[in-house]
Amino acid sequence: MSEKIGFVGVGRMGANMARRLKECGYAVAAVYDVNRPAAEALAQELQCEAPADLAGVTSASDVIITVVTDDKAMKAIFMGGLLNRCRGKVFINCATISPETHVWVEQKCESKGASSLETCMASSITQAREGSLYLMCGGKEEVFNRVKPILEKMSTSLKYIGTSGKAAQVKALVNMVMNINTAGLAEGLGLGAALGLDLNTLREVFSQTGANSRVLVTDGEDMQKRDHSCFFSASHAAKDSGIALKLAKGQGLNLPLAAATKKQYDKMVTEGIGELDKSGIAELTFKGRHLHK
Repeated sequence: MSEKIGFVGVGRMGANMARRLKECGYAVAAVYDVNRPAAEALAQELQCEAPADLAGVTSASDVIITVVTDDKAMKAIFMGGLLNRCRGKVFINCATISPETHVWVEQKCESKGASSLETCMASSITQAREGSLYLMCGGKEEVFNRVKPILEKMSTSLKYIGTSGKAAQVKALVNMVMNINTAGLAEGLGLGAALGLDLNTLREVFSQTGANSRVLVTDGEDMQKRDHSCFFSASHAAKDSGIALKLAKGQGLNLPLAAATKKQYDKMVTEGIGELDKSGIAELTFKGRHLHK
């Protein structure tokens, strides 16, 4: 555990990953976020630096873990000083972004004598804190093996998928299917409520039949109770379905369910509730709720 770890992006996921590695005995050397007060608060908690610029994170760290929102943010940090004097450093990139951006990052890192690994997460905030993430990795296998001890402290399931971009493709498909399942569950529960069925009973029946899904466990009760505390936002769901649809377009495939689901999440963003959890899609499907038309 001699590596010094830096974090770029310390929102709910990044901050809890940093806390986890600190507890496991790693030296968290520096944290950075565009929300500077959040970075400073976490730095005080973890007793580390909160550099004013990205170059400061790289300088202080051997391994830099990035957790940013989208392609634009990813390119901004790697063009904005993160690669200054980075030779020999490793960048572990955990954002759900397009596969081509992960490939671009790898090329930029290698041109500077650094290494990168895409490390896509299929879990949420609680798992980040507990170190029980499901991680899918893409890039050079030797880079994966180099940082595997760190990744094992963050996860209970760790999968090397293949070359750069491949893990991001898998993650896009994971989220595409998850989003479709979420939309389908919201429609099923919404129709059940309109019919006057007991939703506790309906959810129990769903769980024992072909209507069962992981989303039923994570979102079903929240949809029923209208508790949309954010673990994975509707705006992120829209973005990730968009990544999958772009991949499909490149292969000449028509994915009508994915397209319809993205429209639902886009509507949430347009209506100003894009920062609700993805379970908030139920606000579009339950009769009498304020967004149902």
